[in-house]
Amino acid sequence: MGYSLPVRFAVSILTADFGRLREAIQEAEAAGVDWIHLDVMDGVFVPNLTFGPLVVEAIRHATSLPLDVHLMMVEPERYLEDFARAGADHITVHFEATYHPHRAVQKVKELGKKAGLAVNPGTPLEAFEPLLPELDLALLMSVNPGFGGQRYISTATERLRRLKALRDRLNPTCLIVVDGGINRGTVAEARRAGADVAVAGSALFNERPLAENLRALREALADG
Repeated sequence: MGYSLPVRFAVSILTADFGRLREAIQEAEAAGVDWIHLDVMDGVFVPNLTFGPLVVEAIRHATSLPLDVHLMMVEPERYLEDFARAGADHITVHFEATYHPHRAVQKVKELGKKAGLAVNPGTPLEAFEPLLPELDLALLMSVNPGFGGQRYISTATERLRRLKALRDRLNPTCLIVVDGGINRGTVAEARRAGADVAVAGSALFNERPLAENLRALREALADG
């Protein structure tokens, strides 16, 4: 079963070898991924700590692909200008991490970047509704955020279907992004349910060459 528009793949560098990060990103670009997904974690909103604008800036110099910055941090509005200056093309904030998600989305757009809103698995999808007309990206977490390599939460599939219906009604141009547990066994299910963009980390950065892993994901889509 095919699709009229192919799903876009955003490779998460969370599970890449940071000792050879430039090479890993260039390998991903050569393999044909669509976006580089950057999980910025503050150790407060999620139980992990990753990197900040300086690493995003370094990655910007390593690739021409869109940089999809996912802010898993409290009060993300304090750092939006920093990440915009660092070279982010898309900036996604979490509904649960700010008192003013609408203001944060507006600020991202004022900075000339594509604006995204993310929700965790336990957050009602109604959180998207007031903001969807202004969003470029609606990111649905299919794992609890904070670590790579987790298993896809099965209830995410029905949530994707419901989000797609909401998106189609309120803002058909907004892309639905699914993030967490995407692999050969889940990517077609997520795509059928409505995902336009699949974030994959462990499924791409593992013992096999990234190009082979990406090919396997695309084949799973074609077979699904």
